Amino acid sequence: MRKQRVFYTSPLDALVAVSKRLSLYENQQHMDSEAFIDRYRKGQLADDATFVEWSNDYQHYLALRQQLERVLRAAA
Repeated sequence: MRKQRVFYTSPLDALVAVSKRLSLYENQQHMDSEAFIDRYRKGQLADDATFVEWSNDYQHYLALRQQLERVLRAAA
């Protein structure tokens, strides 16, 4: 499967897109992302493609959120 690179006009647009993907994973797996990442890091879940993508999306979400928080603090 070939991945497509997606470019967003702002970190907020990227955060919204990643949040939507996380919501899809959470609904499909009946588990929130925080619980997932905890179990995944402990080796309690397989390294199948879905879980790897979910983990990557969650890490991206955290980085984007941190970036936006810094921007908001600087603007305040």
